[in-house]
Amino acid sequence: MRAMYSLIVVLALFVGGSTKAETDSGDHWAPVRFLLGEWEGLSTGQAGEGRVSRQYEFVLAERFIRETNTSTYPAQEGNPGGEIHEHVGYFSYDKARKLVVLRQFHSEGFVNQYALSPESEPTKVVFASEHFENFSNEWRARETYEIIGVDEFIETFELAPPGKPFEVYSKNHFTRAQP
Repeated sequence: MRAMYSLIVVLALFVGGSTKAETDSGDHWAPVRFLLGEWEGLSTGQAGEGRVSRQYEFVLAERFIRETNTSTYPAQEGNPGGEIHEHVGYFSYDKARKLVVLRQFHSEGFVNQYALSPESEPTKVVFASEHFENFSNEWRARETYEIIGVDEFIETFELAPPGKPFEVYSKNHFTRAQP
């Protein structure tokens, strides 16, 4: 049943036109609904190579989508101590701006706020940073989710120092966890 629901959601994304039109259609969760569920994947980037586990679920009367993430990087060249990164995120819908917003709370103490970007497409959802807490607001960040299929997506996290272009910090390749 979950696979059928996921297929319907992804087909709606492919057929539905722009992300803006989907948001305006009444289902403000349309751009991120495909994320609901449990995911496992591989991570590559500045912390090295590792494994990542993530879950997305509706919370608080389905007014928010909560994301929980654990990325584990074993000791390796360039990161001899290894590391475990955790964050919790919340997608919300800003009625005034008619926009999905993502706030992430990281174990390192950073809080990042993103807004759904107009450069999003039905199979590529982009969130651009608006504000950081405990980090310089002169920097920019971008989260991009590329939908590969109903049970697969690639997340790219990019950072841009002041006055410089974006550089990939990490890339996670997720597949839906099997029940």
